[in-house]
Amino acid sequence: GVLADTERDGHRIAFNIAFKEFGLKNGDADMEWDEELYGKLVEIGGGKERMMGYWEMIGYKEGDWELAKKIHERKTALFSELIQAGKIPLRPGVLPLVDQALSAGVPVAVCSTSNEKAVAQIVAMMGPEKASKIQIFAGDCVPRKKPSPDIYILAKNTLKVPAADCVVIEDSAIGLAAAKAAEMACIVTKSTYTKNEVFQGADLVVDDLVSENIDLVSVEGMSISSQMEDWGIDRDINNAGVGRGRW
Repeated sequence: GVLADTERDGHRIAFNIAFKEFGLKNGDADMEWDEELYGKLVEIGGGKERMMGYWEMIGYKEGDWELAKKIHERKTALFSELIQAGKIPLRPGVLPLVDQALSAGVPVAVCSTSNEKAVAQIVAMMGPEKASKIQIFAGDCVPRKKPSPDIYILAKNTLKVPAADCVVIEDSAIGLAAAKAAEMACIVTKSTYTKNEVFQGADLVVDDLVSENIDLVSVEGMSISSQMEDWGIDRDINNAGVGRGRW
């Protein structure tokens, strides 16, 4: 939901089509996630985990992990078709910020609970040159998904960027919790399903990147190391010259 508002008009639609194709029923009716229900289900990180949680909630005994994997694979293909059809545009301000970061040599990565192929397609919407410079950490690359910090820890270790130099841009409370557990600064850009969530502990909460004029300078100033410098606390000499990471 950070790069594009994918949940309502992307993932939800793809899930419902996949449910229908697999013939899933909730009682006598077709299994379907309406906007209100899906707004609650997005609090569960990961598509397969989301299905398992929902099936447990409604007592759907036919649902197991193997079925969830099969449906999720089909859902990912359907989601890709929606992207290719231009149904899911990038959110305002994403492209300019990525441009600024890459031009300045700042490492950029995307950390998502979504399937890696689906995330790669969203990133590809930025153009092949930018996409080639953005590292993706997604899907099952870590065993524990958000709100666990594992995916952000993997990203910082892979890119060799200290947590204090990282600024995470998230759109959900579970994403914020993951960033904070990884000891990183976090900006929240609210999305369709997270606009009413409580983002306690966020360094900044905005409706989108454009409305608050979020650019590289303002993002850089959010990093923990920058805030320490503002208070006259020197950074560890071993970290000198290391670019700040942006996920």
